[in-house]
Amino acid sequence: MDHLFRQRRLSLPKRTSELVAFVAVSCTLFLFLHTRDLSTKLRRMQGRLNDDVTAFNHLTDKSPTDHTEHAHASAQEYKEALDAIRRHTGAERSKPQRTLEAEPEDSQQVIDEYTDELLVPEPWELNNTARAGMELLFFNRVPKVGSQTFMELLRRLSIRNQFGFHRDAVQRVETIRLAPADQQMLVSVVAAHPPPAAYIKHVCYTNFTRFGYPSPIYVNVVRDPVERVISWYYYVRAPWYYVERKRAFPDLPLPDPAWLKKDFETCVLSGDRECRYIEGETHEGIGDHRRQTLFFCGHEPQCTPFNSDAALQRAKRVVEQQYAVVGVLEDMNATLLALERYVPKFFSGALQMYWELNTFNRINRNAFKPPVSEAVKQIVRANFTREIEFYEFCRQRLHMQLRALRDPALPALMSGSSQASVRRRRAHKTLRTL
Repeated sequence: MDHLFRQRRLSLPKRTSELVAFVAVSCTLFLFLHTRDLSTKLRRMQGRLNDDVTAFNHLTDKSPTDHTEHAHASAQEYKEALDAIRRHTGAERSKPQRTLEAEPEDSQQVIDEYTDELLVPEPWELNNTARAGMELLFFNRVPKVGSQTFMELLRRLSIRNQFGFHRDAVQRVETIRLAPADQQMLVSVVAAHPPPAAYIKHVCYTNFTRFGYPSPIYVNVVRDPVERVISWYYYVRAPWYYVERKRAFPDLPLPDPAWLKKDFETCVLSGDRECRYIEGETHEGIGDHRRQTLFFCGHEPQCTPFNSDAALQRAKRVVEQQYAVVGVLEDMNATLLALERYVPKFFSGALQMYWELNTFNRINRNAFKPPVSEAVKQIVRANFTREIEFYEFCRQRLHMQLRALRDPALPALMSGSSQASVRRRRAHKTLRTL
């Protein structure tokens, strides 16, 4: 029997065996290629899923700015806020796919565009509005960044958008750094206003959660540090400034006429103590508010030295983790667009209202501010290195927030149209007179 089986097996034609072997090898090769393709697609899907999970965890992360902070909103509240932001901003999108049909000369451009798209986060990743524990806008305004304009804007928007408008009273001496007891008093006063509401005050970043209150929606505006300090220099020398101060506080003494007549260029070139801007100084002495980072760093001692790296890094961290939007005075259209999109409850309609109100051009207008040469500005800039770095950081973050929206209409709104050109000219005119 075994002999018959061997005879039958040997009787198979030689070419039939070769055909069977060829089919087996072909099937193995096909399965290998197909499995490799499926593995590649699976890795891409897993990568995108991990990106989404990481972004969601970042949004719902309750890690505080320092060890004394803590969050009050629940995970469910964060998820609900996340869904609302996604619906509002249209965060759901499709990423561009790289295909084999791309021409060789265009492949690098496709890769660059795909990589650049991956680097741009989703809008909800950059929107700290969802972290707020109460519907209260806290604008701790920096001096000489057009904050008077924004106060008037918010006042009018409060009527349009139905929210309360509140600001601190005019003070004899403006104290921006507060002791812990004064911080707690401020927090309790602000939190006492029924929501929705906006509160405005010249003060350093104040951590509400440290005192057991939910976090508000933080917003602010920055300005080129050197232009800002020049603006302040002439602001406190303007005649109308002292008229207003005298009316509010009749017992205030008038300043020395020689000090009032001193111009900024002479002050810098002569090495006057007022215009030296020494790194590491903890007291300004004349109240020129040179430390823009102080309004974001906070009340801690490490925030007081001028142009310090510690204050810079803490201010950056606070902006990233706490502020919904930090606008830029020199980029007003981008600022207003970001405020409308990321804080719509309070700033809906802000862009149109801002440019329609002609009275804004007269707020704090300083006709006594002469031009300052670029050479003198460069001398001052050498001492504002970290302040300038913080300003550029805020500007880049603002532009990234607008890019994250992925709205094709935004570039047209920001530039290119005749109406936008007119607005920019008006904005530049306003800046020259501040």
